[in-house]
Amino acid sequence: MQEKKDTIKYYQGTGRRKNAIARVRIYEKGKGGIIINNKNLEEFFKFFEYKQQAISPLELTDKKDKLYVMVKVSGGGQRGQAEAIRHGIARALVDMDQELKPVLRKNGYLTRDPRAKERKKPGLKRARRAPQWRKR
Repeated sequence: MQEKKDTIKYYQGTGRRKNAIARVRIYEKGKGGIIINNKNLEEFFKFFEYKQQAISPLELTDKKDKLYVMVKVSGGGQRGQAEAIRHGIARALVDMDQELKPVLRKNGYLTRDPRAKERKKPGLKRARRAPQWRKR
């Protein structure tokens, strides 16, 4: 009979924003660090604002240096991916510890932002932009 391998415990959360989807896993063991698509945070996000936005739930709960975070994100642009990562990290933190839910909820990290690009309508140039009207 085979023995089961010692599996590493992790907590997961899925974050979404516009067309971006982030699958987040949080490991309690480890020295801390954030890996996004096999790159560290500084390599993946060039802008400081996106880095801060992505890790804001960890900073709010004082768990930035205590947890190891692994993220796979696809779709959307840089801002959408940063906000999807933020949403996924917040959901994974709630999966790990239910007592963090009121704090994260109050700051709006658990609410999925429903805003997305509106579709183009027939007869219009964009979603709402009509062709220029001329009387004569």
